[in-house]
Amino acid sequence: MIVVKFGGHAMQDENGAFAKAIAAAQSQGVALVIVHGGGPQIDAALKAEEITSEFIGGFRVTTPEIFEVVERVLAEEVGPAVARSLQKAGVNAVALSGRTSESLIAEPLRKLVDGTPADLGLVGVITAVNPQAIKNALKGGQVPVISPIAIDESFKGGLNVNADLAAAAIAGALDAQCLIIMTDVAGIYRSWPDTSSLIAEISAAELGAIKGNFAEGMAPKVQACLDAINGGASAVRIIDGTDPAAFAAALDNHGGTLVTK
Repeated sequence: MIVVKFGGHAMQDENGAFAKAIAAAQSQGVALVIVHGGGPQIDAALKAEEITSEFIGGFRVTTPEIFEVVERVLAEEVGPAVARSLQKAGVNAVALSGRTSESLIAEPLRKLVDGTPADLGLVGVITAVNPQAIKNALKGGQVPVISPIAIDESFKGGLNVNADLAAAAIAGALDAQCLIIMTDVAGIYRSWPDTSSLIAEISAAELGAIKGNFAEGMAPKVQACLDAINGGASAVRIIDGTDPAAFAAALDNHGGTLVTK
């Protein structure tokens, strides 16, 4: 079982390399679950509606107005589009919303990765994963493509969840062999932006000891690595998702930064 977080600039998959790699892995009997992001697509939709948004500690502050756009873009546009691209490559993919499938259950997030209190609006932290819909899809030979929108604990409202952290929670709940996080850098750098400081392999304990050194979008990714392993996943690999060769290598257990138990 491999969980893949597909998002950001990696989603500009013009030649279908991502879909082909998924198809190849599935043909070799690998069970796959995809959790997608969609930051650039959300940015474009908010700009078109002249809605401004801000980020604090790597999280998008989410007002009710912004949440409506985020949920529409992720669950109704990006997720189905990813599923269609996979279907074109011969993968039996199905788009699922973490909220409507009740796979992701969350409460409002009230502090940043470094522990700083913050009011982020309708941003959630996952408190439980109900894997039934995901497992049903897998049993049917499908590849679930999951939007990181969660249902709140009252089972009435919705919350916007960071896609890396959603993927981590799902990977943990499924006891995944590996969570692959696709980003736009080659992995975790010990001293960003010094590219010679790329970490090839690190234990979760060592990463946890230095997690306060990471800022902006990398902070949730580092937290996602720790959450996935603490939750039950065996390993996490962070790679440059804009490089098709890097993703193919990751599916073959090579490259990027490997975080181990």
